[in-house]
Amino acid sequence: MSPLVLFLALACVAGGGVLAVLALGGQRSRVATGVNQIAKFYGQQAPERPAAVPQRQIRPLQERFRALVARLLPGTSQARLRHRLDIAGNPAGWSIERILAYKAAAAVFVAAFGYVLGTGHVGRTLAFALLGGIAGFFVPNLLVYNLALKRQTLMQQALPDAMDMMTVCVEAGLGFDAAVARVARNITGPLSAEFARMLQEMQFGLSRVEALKAMAARTTVVELRTLVSSLVQASKLGIPIATVMREQASEMRVRRRQRAEEAAQKVTVKILFPLIFCLLPALFVVVMGPGVLNIVKSLSGVH
Repeated sequence: MSPLVLFLALACVAGGGVLAVLALGGQRSRVATGVNQIAKFYGQQAPERPAAVPQRQIRPLQERFRALVARLLPGTSQARLRHRLDIAGNPAGWSIERILAYKAAAAVFVAAFGYVLGTGHVGRTLAFALLGGIAGFFVPNLLVYNLALKRQTLMQQALPDAMDMMTVCVEAGLGFDAAVARVARNITGPLSAEFARMLQEMQFGLSRVEALKAMAARTTVVELRTLVSSLVQASKLGIPIATVMREQASEMRVRRRQRAEEAAQKVTVKILFPLIFCLLPALFVVVMGPGVLNIVKSLSGVH
């Protein structure tokens, strides 16, 4: 590869990285992010802080990229991406507008990088550019999906302990809202953030059932969805919440034990391939190597 082609490739990569950082940069305050989430939930506009000088300079280009992708993507795709961001917890700097702008920027620069790599052959150049553009366009979706998957895993791991604490609080005489607030203050992680958001939505005027359903819509954890469904049914039928919480806590402990047993059973299958392809060949060489050498010497007549 000539030095000019290598320089152009590095320039494409550097330009894509700089534009990605600027597109995903900006306000990083988690408090401001929470205010924006609640305000958007009720269709209101949260007060916006003055943008930094680099952000003001890049905003027109970012808006053009966002408008281009918004015209190409149907409304259902944007709705799915927005829902995936809700599941990921709406991390700071990952708004739907910035994601759309980043998709266009990544597609352009990765396609340019593929074009430069394929220089010299027309078919290869077009193939690299096309594949690079498609890969760059969908990389942000994979990043958001990875964030959502990690967040839901943390919520699933923290839910049984949170349920035990909530059950103790309810049985001790606290109301459901006070028990949720106590759990949200005493645990850390995404589950605490979801409980805090549910309480904030109730303070904004939503009923308990509506806030619970909204929380269930923002998660893919089966146990949490089951808990929300049970609490909604208990509210409608007048069943004591303490009884429901006790049964759900017991069921979640059973499910956690079953998940641990399932993971333990999978270990034997997962370790099979490293054992066959890595450990056994080395073991055969150590154990059978001297014997094979002696057999070869005996058959060849060498003493």
